[in-house]
Order: sequence, then C-alpha cells, then structure tokens
Amino acid sequence: MSDILWQPDAKRIAKTRMEAFRRFINQRHHLDVADYADLHQWSIDQRVDFWQAIVDFFDIRFHDQPDAVLIEGDHMPSAQWFPGATLNFAEHLLRRRDDAVAVIAIGENGQREQLTWAELAEHVAGFQNSLIAAGVGLGDRVAACMPNTWQTLVAMLATTSLGAIWSCSSPDFGTQGVIDRFGQIEPKVLITCAGYRYAGKDIDQRTKVNEILERLPSLQQLIVVPYARPQARIADFRTHADVALWDEFYEPGGEPVFVAVPFAHPLYILYSSGTTGVPKCIIHSTGGVLLQHVKEHGLHCDLGPADRLFYYTTCGWMMWNWLVSALAVDSAVVLYDGSPFHPGPERLIDLIDDERISVFGTSPKYLATLESTGVKPRESHDPGSLKTLLCTGSALSPQTYDYVYRDFKADLCLASMSGGTDIVSCFVNGNPWLPVRRGEIQGKSLGMAVEVWNDAGTQVVGEKGELVCTRHFPAIPIGLWNDPTGEKLRASYFSQFPGVWAQGDYAEQLAHGAMMIHGRSDAVLNPGGVRIGTAEIYRQVEKLTQVIDSVAIGQQWQDDVRVVLFVRLRDGVELDEALQQQIRQVIRANTTPRHVPAKIVAVTDIPRTISGKVVELAVRNVVHGQPVKNTDALANPEALEQFRNRPELKD
Repeated sequence: MSDILWQPDAKRIAKTRMEAFRRFINQRHHLDVADYADLHQWSIDQRVDFWQAIVDFFDIRFHDQPDAVLIEGDHMPSAQWFPGATLNFAEHLLRRRDDAVAVIAIGENGQREQLTWAELAEHVAGFQNSLIAAGVGLGDRVAACMPNTWQTLVAMLATTSLGAIWSCSSPDFGTQGVIDRFGQIEPKVLITCAGYRYAGKDIDQRTKVNEILERLPSLQQLIVVPYARPQARIADFRTHADVALWDEFYEPGGEPVFVAVPFAHPLYILYSSGTTGVPKCIIHSTGGVLLQHVKEHGLHCDLGPADRLFYYTTCGWMMWNWLVSALAVDSAVVLYDGSPFHPGPERLIDLIDDERISVFGTSPKYLATLESTGVKPRESHDPGSLKTLLCTGSALSPQTYDYVYRDFKADLCLASMSGGTDIVSCFVNGNPWLPVRRGEIQGKSLGMAVEVWNDAGTQVVGEKGELVCTRHFPAIPIGLWNDPTGEKLRASYFSQFPGVWAQGDYAEQLAHGAMMIHGRSDAVLNPGGVRIGTAEIYRQVEKLTQVIDSVAIGQQWQDDVRVVLFVRLRDGVELDEALQQQIRQVIRANTTPRHVPAKIVAVTDIPRTISGKVVELAVRNVVHGQPVKNTDALANPEALEQFRNRPELKD
C-alpha cells in the first residue's frame, strides 16, 4: 500500500456535503451506511434510490414529474432515465439571483470582469430574447468558437435555456478543425471572437473566421465578440447570415424564461479528439449531465455557496462544460483566458491568492512544469483558501504528488480524476472522505459501477486491464450525431464487451479500492505480447530532471513490437550514452525489463492535443509511414515531422 500523504480529520469530514448526503440516505432508507465503500456499493446496488436521492438532495426541479426513475433494457445502452420528466438545465445554474459574485473572468492581459448572480441572469435574459428573434428554438444548434470569457458562459446559458443545443470549440483550433466539428452539426448560430490573446500575442481571427463561414451554409446568425480585436467591424465578415457585434446583439435585462425539455433532450454536442479521423460528435443529455455534475461538484469536490472553483481549460475541452456546472451547486466560477505561464510561471497561482479560490483544477503537465521552474507556492503565496487541488488529462506521477504536498500545501485534498469527453464527467475521482495515497486516484465515483476487466471479461484486482462500467448511468451519451441506428455508438463503447461500457483506458484497481490509470488502451505497448501502459514508463522518466517531456510508442520490428522512447531534454543536455543508460536503469528498477525502451531518441518537441494530451497514436503513425488524418486537433502539429524517417529507428 502506498504512503498516505493526506487524510481528512473527523472534523473536516463532518462538514462535507458527502457526510450530509450519507445522513440523508440513512434516514430516508433506514440504512446504516458508515463509510465510503458502503456508500458506493449502495449507490450501485440501489441505483434507483441513489439517483432519486441525488434529485432530492440537490433540489432538481422537474416541470413534469417522471413516470419512473429507470426503465432498463436487456443490456447497455438500452435504458431510459426519468422518463416523462421535463426540466431545464440553465434554470438550475441560474437559481441564485442575489448580488454575490457568480462569475469572475480574467484575461491574460490582467483584465478582470465579474458578474453577480443577478447580473448573470439579466445578461442571459437579454441574449435569450435576441436568440429567439434570430429564430433559435428547440433542438437548433448554437456553436461557439470562443475564448474562456463570461460572454461564452452567457451564450451557453441562453442557448440551453431555450432547449437549443450548445457546441463549442476554442480559437486555437485550426480552420479545418473547426469545420470538421461544426460542419457536421449544421449550426443555425455561430458566436466567435475577432481575435484572441495567448502568450503575450494578439492573434487576429478574422481571416480564419471567413474561411469557416464559407463552409457553414446552415448559418443564419453570426455574433462577433471583438475581444483582442476591438477595431473589428461587421464589414470584416463575409457571410450570407446576419452579422452582429456582441454589444449590439442584445440588451441585458429582464428575467430569463426556461423551456422545459425531456430528461434525455440533447444539451451539448462534444467531440472526440479527432487525431485518427474526423471527430465523433457526442450528444449529451440535459438531465444526465445535470445529475452527474451536481453529484461530482457537490459530493466529490465538496463545493457549495461559499466556494470558488477554478479550472484551467479552453472552451474546446470538456472541462469547460464541467467547470461552469458548479453554478448549479451555488458555487462561483473563476474563468481564465490565455497562457497559464504568461507573463511568468506563477500566473495562475496568483489567482488563488487574488480570488480566494477554494478548488483549483489543472493538468499533470502544468504541475510538473511548475516544479521544474522552481515555483513553491507555499513559500511565495498564501494558498490558505485552497482546500482541494483537482487534476486530470493524464496520469499524475508519484513525484508530482510529492511536489504538491512538499511545495504547494500540506493540508490539501489532491484529487486526481479520470473520465472523458465521452461522458463529460468522471468514472474515478477525488473524495473529501478518503486519504490521498502517493500515485493513486482515491476511488470510484458514486453511482458508477466501475471495474477493471482482463481480456476474458473477468474482473481483476491488483492486475492491469480495461476500465469498464458494468451498469447504466445517466451520463451515458444519448447518441452520436448522424448515427440514427446507434450503430456507431455501440461500436465505440460496447463492442469490446457487449452490453458493458469500455472506456478505452488501461487501468488497475488496488486492493484498498484506489485506482490507477496506466494510459490509453489503444496506445498500450505489446513487446513480446506483454501489455504495457505508456503511463507506467512516463512515471519513471519524470523522475529525471534532465527530461522535460517524453512519448513512448511501440514500433513494429522483426515480427514483434519494440518500445521506443522519445525524449525532450532541457537546454544544454545531450542524449549521450550515460543519460540513455540512466533512463533505462530508472525504468528497469521500478517496472520490468519489458518496459525498458529498445531505442531512446531525442526530439525538441512532443506533439500534444489542444487540451494538452500526448498523442501516441499520431507519433506511431508517423514512425510507421502512415498518414495522420487530422493534425488540426493538435496544438503543435509541426512537431510530428521530427518523428519521420529517423535513422535511429532503421536498425
């Protein structure tokens, strides 16, 4: 069992919403649930009672009452949650109307804007009226290519308040990346910025926007936020659609109306990463997202009216959708747009002090970069307001756990989470009741029947295998766009083990209930037929200060697969024989001889998606001379050229 780095005391546990929920269900159902293992098991065994308890505990308001909680078919994905019920998503995010701060939006250039709960509702009401005038109604798609600003949030709330469907990307997507997404869903309205800022640069979007407009014949209304291009004018944009600047499109004021829609009505369309082809358009349901998010925010993150949640994300990553849902548990949200390291590495740490953030979310890469640049927040800042540090996007290395508790804050719940765009939420995540152990995710999410299966479809504990979910849950997507029979959905998630959701993660459940993610299943290495998760290698390489970043792939070689490790080194460091030997020794000493790379090759950049994930498949394709179908999904597609025809891989 790994070292316990943090453990909540009884006083802290007693104040959590998880504890209030435990008492709530014990009283209602005459139970004696005492600990998290019992609570999780009950949430799986009694799903009807559990999800009804979530509805009641978080005061989910149905306009029409449901006929049942769950009507289930023979096997997933056949199920109906709360059939007959109607509700509105935006209504739950806008329940507060007081003068406390609801939204704080901060730009890279230091610009700070805030909206109270009352002001937020007024903006939504005004924007909603103008959307209605533009012909937006039930099921229409409203797309946005926007930075992480309060305007994006207002537009989403106004869209979903009308029962229209929201879909978003971020300005750093290339032209084709935006078209590949929005071209499939045929939006009626597009909201975009004329320019955006990143790393001290103002980037003009107008030419790109015009290229996109040429490919969206369904468009009837374009709304432009000048943002980093204050001189932008309507005449800059060439389209058959009506064009308006943001400030001219609507007047804030009045009360928003909320159109009641069925529980399974489409709310969001999100997209798969698209690194192996045109992205899948994943349709998420109104009720499923709402219930899953209030559960995660209220219980697993312990968020409430006194809290402020921050997550570093763009609007093109599911974590933006996840972040803004915190409004539904009466928590304020802090939005940031720009580089996390401009003008210096402490930029986001400053926000914790300035805005008194209580729950701060980021990626493992960000924390590793902070450590490598010598940032020690507990010495330079006052993280007194911070109670939870969230982390997702990839596996969090044991060394980063050490860094957080040594240099960030000792009394802190470090909540590593894992889920996906596929469910716009988590399968495994943090927990204010449980200890944090080095290198481990605290446990499974409530209501999620998560197991790890071997290739034979048998549950394993203490062994690596496929992360699966064996029972239906409300946040399963209601479909993929242009997939009327559901065939693509079943092929994507239910083909490996029929009737069981397979997430595509290579995972491990530990004996005490904690979880570990060892990488994506499709990136698993198979030297000599032995399955190795790439994260197992990365965890070891991250111990070496000479290495900034790395990517591991399996290269087809002599009727087998050999492990190849590409490393990005610090300035002035050479990949000589001694360093190669050191890398191999660290990997061998902490894993197995199978994990040791046959080849180690130096590169100057590692390709990542726009949301920061390493793209092993794209690198593997380039090494094997195969095409990479969609480089627009990458933040730095030019990095791929370094992996083509490497002489080191010829022998």
